Amino acid sequence: MDVDANQVHYLQRLAKQYPYIQAASTAIVDLAAQLSLPKGTEHFVTDIHGGYEAFRHVLRSGSGSIRRKINELFGSALSGGDKQSLTTPIYYPNEKLPLILKTVADEAEWYRTTLSRLVRLCRVVSGKYPRSGVRAFLPDDLASIIEELLGKQESVKDKQEYYQSIVASIVATDSAPTVVIALAELILRLTIARLHFLWIYLGFTGIWDR
Repeated sequence: MDVDANQVHYLQRLAKQYPYIQAASTAIVDLAAQLSLPKGTEHFVTDIHGGYEAFRHVLRSGSGSIRRKINELFGSALSGGDKQSLTTPIYYPNEKLPLILKTVADEAEWYRTTLSRLVRLCRVVSGKYPRSGVRAFLPDDLASIIEELLGKQESVKDKQEYYQSIVASIVATDSAPTVVIALAELILRLTIARLHFLWIYLGFTGIWDR
């Protein structure tokens, strides 16, 4: 079969990226698996002239997507106040976390409860991504801990003590604020898979994707 110059160039580039049959096979398996994942949520935003704080809130809340996921996950198991207590530090972890902690009677217990709820929510929003996609958004110094929390189901009897010991160690070593913020940022990043900005200027419509 004749192969033109463009095909040769393309095949040479593929050979550098996948020098062995197994490397190519692994890539095919990985890509095929990713195609079977549910489609990520896309967020379209328009009319963004001025109003920075309002616009920022729309972005950080995913236009209510995070609140909806909290309602779907926890339902009537959490009161409206508890849901709000979980939603606020996700939207603005650095700003709101110190304020929330001033209102709680037992800081350690609040961290244990909040970490558990954030992990459950994070498992839900990460379900549309391959593991490598989730890992890409994790800070290097916390990646292994968060991956353990996301990968181990505390409801499995043999893993209950293991999971609880991780959370207890996070709280005991004063790492809880950092982990809470990291989980909040991860949830924010994963809730919206793709962000589209649309604008209209003198009859011209444009779009910018993130």
